[in-house]
Amino acid sequence: MVQNATTNPNSFLVCGLGSLGQYCVSVLKEFGVKVSAIEEINTQNWEIPELPDLIDKLVIGDCRQPKILEQAGIKQCRAILIVTSDERVNIAAAFAARSLNPQVRLVIRSAQDNLNELLSESLGNFIAFEATQLPANSFALAALGNETRGFFNLDNRSLRVLGISIDASHRWSDRHLYKINSSNRRILIHTRAGKPLPKGFYQWNPDAKVLPGDFIFYVELIESLSSHPTRHNNTFKWDEIVTGMTWQNLRNRLTQFWEESNQTSRVAFVGAMVMLSWFLFGTLLYKLHYPDITWQDALNVSLILILGGYGDVFGGLKREFPAPWWLHLFSIGMTVTGTIFVGILYALITERVLSTRFQFSKRRPRIPKADHVILIGMGRVGRGVAQLLQELRQPLLGVHTKDLEPGVLPQMPLVLGNIQNALNKVNLTTAKSVIVVTDDEVANLEFALKARAVNPQANLVIRTFDPRFSENVAQLLPNARVLGVYELAAEAFAAAAFGENVLNLFRLDNQTTLVTEYEIEADDTLNGKLIADIAYGYGIVPILHIRAKQYTPKFMPSDDIKIAVGDRLVVLATIEGLQRVERGTIKTGQKLVRVEKTISQEAAFEGAAVISRVTGCDIQLARTLMNQLPATLQYPLYLHQAHRLVYELSKAQVSSHIE
Repeated sequence: MVQNATTNPNSFLVCGLGSLGQYCVSVLKEFGVKVSAIEEINTQNWEIPELPDLIDKLVIGDCRQPKILEQAGIKQCRAILIVTSDERVNIAAAFAARSLNPQVRLVIRSAQDNLNELLSESLGNFIAFEATQLPANSFALAALGNETRGFFNLDNRSLRVLGISIDASHRWSDRHLYKINSSNRRILIHTRAGKPLPKGFYQWNPDAKVLPGDFIFYVELIESLSSHPTRHNNTFKWDEIVTGMTWQNLRNRLTQFWEESNQTSRVAFVGAMVMLSWFLFGTLLYKLHYPDITWQDALNVSLILILGGYGDVFGGLKREFPAPWWLHLFSIGMTVTGTIFVGILYALITERVLSTRFQFSKRRPRIPKADHVILIGMGRVGRGVAQLLQELRQPLLGVHTKDLEPGVLPQMPLVLGNIQNALNKVNLTTAKSVIVVTDDEVANLEFALKARAVNPQANLVIRTFDPRFSENVAQLLPNARVLGVYELAAEAFAAAAFGENVLNLFRLDNQTTLVTEYEIEADDTLNGKLIADIAYGYGIVPILHIRAKQYTPKFMPSDDIKIAVGDRLVVLATIEGLQRVERGTIKTGQKLVRVEKTISQEAAFEGAAVISRVTGCDIQLARTLMNQLPATLQYPLYLHQAHRLVYELSKAQVSSHIE
């Protein structure tokens, strides 16, 4: 987050005031910064009516032109968000901006992953998103209609966010909330039955008991949900036979192969064994009958015969060596056997080539009968949604106007043609959810209304663009999840403009939660703070921490860890939480801990170490306190931090409580 001396850390530039650009301006203004904008055409019809009041300076022109960028103040900007609908314009504007301001952060809209990676290396301080792909997880998870609210991967591990309602039979019922947290789980939100969900994290009492009817959101570390490769009955893996080959398990390996292979593979295997036997026996026979020839000559003669070369050996009128009639007969047998096997080999190769060549013509799986998700629209958003649903092992059916490219989602059933007609073929009455994500929001509403009429119980998720249209649809279909693509994506673009790396996002109780990565620098507002201060002071949830120059990640890191330069920290945060981190507006603790007594000098010594570790205070202050019991630790703590201190002191046989 280090800024150039000529750069204003509170100045940002947005290029392109379409739907995404307008939302980016709106979100940036929530940070209290100065926002300039460039738009090619002057218009008075804004999707966000108050937009003209939010823009500090509006320049009309082509954002690729250096003079237009200079008019908008590019040389003083901390970051530029280039979010027009034309990727070529965005990339050209990025080069122009970099030439005018080598320090400016570039945040562009682009779906070209390979090109984006090259641009990042060339331009530096660069990040690219595709606005329609960012919200794919939100659409997929909204359709599940179950406990899963978020799902993402970090460092080859999977995490998910769940929201559950507690009943009397639940294992957490009548349990203290702080005992639910563990090395792979963190509570995000807790509320009593009938109470609205609080805005923000940690607004729950660690010592409170979970009661029937309570609702809890939490994040947990899980194993990857990706399906493991399975062995098909008609597939034989040669590497499994070669690996660990010994004489003891050879028979078992061959038996396993015979049982799992198909008829063609068995014929090929038998033919190969017969051909090898003839070849080896023929080599031995020629060597024994003609002891003057070398083993190499014997092998050559046997190989020529087994490959159909009888005429090459015996075709001449005069031969270099006499051959009895039985050797002639044996040689003919070798040639016939070899010819048959070579024919089988050619047939197998031809079959494999043809099956590979026409693999795209294989039929897709059958349409599910019930409890499936119907995905209408297989554009970029639709494909992203489908990939996640398949990773979550959800029965899925796609509906699209035309076929997908070969190799795209081959395991997903697909109904093609006119969507209105296709809806009669998708078992809509028994579907679990319907996701409508075509590029036409009016058509999305039409398909959603038809789905609701046929199956009122299905979870309904609708993609929209215009905020007014979204509000109207939400009123018309109050039980549906109406998600605006650009509204969701704008928060990720805005967060990236401040130098943060947004890894993912999901919706939590109608609020966008961003999975954000920080690379700690010397002047960061996070540097030198305990994770407890970061979590409770800024209202964000640390879920992964890696020390500088180390490679082992710590998921759900301890509150006691102090962040240092070079560390990597991944958190769950709302846009408000990111604003507090950016501004450094950290809340201070309000709770004091009273230490009453201890049973021994050893316990007092251990208690001082616990106080210093949990609170971050000086060890001498902690030891002085332990020598003056009973006494109050004059070090304000956050509620959760104070509760943890009392708990840790009790394990050290020190009595204490929160005042």
